[in-house]
Amino acid sequence: MTRIDAKFAALKAEGKKAFVAYIMAGDPDLATSAEILKGMPAAGVDIIELGLPFTDPMADGTTIQLAGQRALDGGQTLQKTLDMVAEFRKTDDTTPIVMMGYYNPIYNRGVARFLADAKAAGIDGLIVVDLPPEEDAELCLPAAEAGINFIRLATPTTDDKRLPKVLQNTSGFVYYVSVTGITGSQAAQVADVAPEVARIKAATDLPLIVGFGISTPEAAQSIAAVADGCVVGSAIVKEIGAGKSPAEVLATVAALAAGAHSA
Repeated sequence: MTRIDAKFAALKAEGKKAFVAYIMAGDPDLATSAEILKGMPAAGVDIIELGLPFTDPMADGTTIQLAGQRALDGGQTLQKTLDMVAEFRKTDDTTPIVMMGYYNPIYNRGVARFLADAKAAGIDGLIVVDLPPEEDAELCLPAAEAGINFIRLATPTTDDKRLPKVLQNTSGFVYYVSVTGITGSQAAQVADVAPEVARIKAATDLPLIVGFGISTPEAAQSIAAVADGCVVGSAIVKEIGAGKSPAEVLATVAALAAGAHSA
């Protein structure tokens, strides 16, 4: 059982929905990013998504693209991101961390070495948005063997024919992308999300978390109410990009978490 599995079991026992929060590693600098990361569990974050900066983030909107650029300009690397997680693990051995990004930096490091290093650092799951199910042998299956959940995205265009393929080797949870398009581009609509969540949940026992287009505590509450939880990324990253202090960012995170937990 991974930390992700344990977290969902605990939330289910409490009758609570999950709040998942995303930040970009190294944004706007390593020290600030590490401070925000460390403060997330106390702010109510159940699962942390940690972005791995990359030069060509094709699934991300302007907010997250700029965050990745700030991080890269500040010298953030895959190794520094793993070191951040290892440092976090010195004081928190229970909060799951999912690394979210693209395959290129992982491929460049070498899959076997990356998975060994990620496991040692304390990474629990991976979301690698540019590796489709047809490439499962590349990273998904080796990750599962290493005890790291490989979390797949389902989208509004994932029809009933495609869905079984998407779910085949997914573990930890399923991430439902609530809108067509990139992150931060439009608001998630409960009326659109609810039937899709029901359709996907009929095909899997895994928890289903909804992300993209959630930016307020009210939206977090309404979306979490029809799923097993929600993800907020761009709304948090915007605060970081605006130069807010870690305390101010974490106050926003706490309000969003309270919204999801009230569902």
